[in-house]
Amino acid sequence: MSSQDEQFQAAAPDPAASSADDGMTWWYRWLCRIAGVIGGMSCAFAGLWNCVTINPLNIAAGVWMMLNAFVLFLCEAPFCCQFIEFANAVSVRADKLRPWQKAAFYCGMAVFPVMLSLTLTTLFGNAIAFATGVLYGLSALGKKGDAISYARIHQQQKQMDEEKLTGALEGQAL
Repeated sequence: MSSQDEQFQAAAPDPAASSADDGMTWWYRWLCRIAGVIGGMSCAFAGLWNCVTINPLNIAAGVWMMLNAFVLFLCEAPFCCQFIEFANAVSVRADKLRPWQKAAFYCGMAVFPVMLSLTLTTLFGNAIAFATGVLYGLSALGKKGDAISYARIHQQQKQMDEEKLTGALEGQAL
């Protein structure tokens, strides 16, 4: 077994470990990944288009957007970066991050070029990358509870309030 095969096996993600601790369903995880890949493509194309100018801030924003695209591809779709040795290792580390950490990272990456150069190209180019961060942020909030548990909690609170009210009224009557 070569050292490259050993590195690949060491960097291979453990699907049971990642799905158990973040609480995301398989289809939502794929939705986030697909949004990340599409966001990377939009950042790459808009960043390249943004670099075709004379304004240095537009060029800086375009370069940053292409860097965002590279990071999104590296974290969300490492198979797109097979020519880079450390792609699988970076992807495994990114999968170990909590959803709120990914949300903050992706949204922060997407906001920076817009702050550098506020143009339609930077806004539309970073919109899907920002949406990927929003999707991860929503998954960090957790699952929505069912109506039965909410009704049970509401009933218990109502019952406790009635007991407190009757106890207060009995205390005043004495």
